[in-house]
Amino acid sequence: MSGANPWRGESSLIVAGETRVLRPSFAALVAAEEELGPLFALVERAAAGQLRLAELIGLFWHCLARREGITREQLGEAVVAQGLAGVSPQLRGLLGQILQGEG
Repeated sequence: MSGANPWRGESSLIVAGETRVLRPSFAALVAAEEELGPLFALVERAAAGQLRLAELIGLFWHCLARREGITREQLGEAVVAQGLAGVSPQLRGLLGQILQGEG
């Protein structure tokens, strides 16, 4: 079981052989916005196909419910290993949560 609650906008991602939960909490999104700039602009870039890999990793990093035992580089390697198509459901879920909140 991944521990992710899709009703809260959570999803899971395999990093360094372990399932990690992406949780778009208020604190996580504020931290992501501090690093990446306005979240609405991030969503617009993603919709236009202009989201950079560094931005994707930044968003995922801040939304990880638990970062202990991994580095940001390991997260990036996990995303690259799975490919952008492989992590698009997680990205879509986070972006949807940013736009719609907890339906």
